[in-house]
Amino acid sequence: MYFKDVIGQDELKRQLIQSAHEGTLPHAQLFCGKAGTGTFSLALACARYLNCTGRSETDACGRCPSCLKYNGLIHPDLHFIFPIVAVKEQKKQICDDYLPQWRSFLASHTYFDLNLWLSHMDALNKQACIYGKESDNILHKFSLRIYEAAYRVLLIWMPERMSQTCANKLLKTIEEPPRNTLIFMVSEEPDQILGTVLSRAQRMNVGPIATEALAETLEAPPHELPAAEARLQARLSHGDYLRMMENIHASEENEFFLQQFMRIMRNSWSKNVKEMKAFAEEMAGIGRERQKNFLAYSQRLIRENFVYRFNAGEINYMTPAEQAFSSRFAAYVNERNVFDFVKVLSEAERHIMQNGHAKMIFFDLALQITVLLKK
Repeated sequence: MYFKDVIGQDELKRQLIQSAHEGTLPHAQLFCGKAGTGTFSLALACARYLNCTGRSETDACGRCPSCLKYNGLIHPDLHFIFPIVAVKEQKKQICDDYLPQWRSFLASHTYFDLNLWLSHMDALNKQACIYGKESDNILHKFSLRIYEAAYRVLLIWMPERMSQTCANKLLKTIEEPPRNTLIFMVSEEPDQILGTVLSRAQRMNVGPIATEALAETLEAPPHELPAAEARLQARLSHGDYLRMMENIHASEENEFFLQQFMRIMRNSWSKNVKEMKAFAEEMAGIGRERQKNFLAYSQRLIRENFVYRFNAGEINYMTPAEQAFSSRFAAYVNERNVFDFVKVLSEAERHIMQNGHAKMIFFDLALQITVLLKK
């Protein structure tokens, strides 16, 4: 990964490049932010830049011996720690045992989260963590000399997943690493990191990506979306690239949710009990995960309809199809019922998550909406 692969975040790139030139990077740097904002990409791009022998003022050269080894993530002075699922039968107990999978994963994912990595490992239903044995492996590596780089870099992805044993063993190294050794940590939930580790690192907060930068990404290959649609998708993502791509891939699902939202509202307004029952029966058959997602979608759309009434387009996040419906429906969402709407929808979501009887939950929801629409 290069700085050019990181979408937006120009000010943070400038800071990292300046620190690299001045030799003022802290020995322990903590990159904090959502996975979709580019935290990991920034850390790895910085590690590459530090060791590039032909770097420019903006990025690594991509041609020197160091860059060529970084291309394959095989540089002897680049080390990784990341959450894994230990499988003793396959002799996979430390991160090095997963390096081939990790390298192939990073080759195809510039932006990613834990679910994507677990899916790549075929371990979606398992708990991943960084085990105590990992610290012994790293301490052994750090006892050896640096092979060829100007800086040896240890990149710890999700330090909040470190076991207490691992974190405690690495404390001294994080506080005082060997000469010319840098430790980059990348965290989505820094508050979950052991306090003694957190206090030993300098924090860099990575905020949402600018809407303009995300829109430009969607307008360029391979997406090539029309400018208006690209900007809409960028706004809906709230500065999160992963969320933006999920929204694009889920457009068909959202269309189904919108149709069902319109259906329940119209049935409830007309007090059509027969159609309410038919709706409840159909929703009961789509599976609990989709039921839960529909109710979460409905809560969002209620909030958007409430905001829509104030003609504040800059803070409205709806698709053209949603806006077309809201132009007529928004009048029925007001200060007298908006909180009750969200409450009954969230309660229905909670009951679904608790394995309640779906048909009864959705029929009861339709009846409650009948009352709320008249407020």
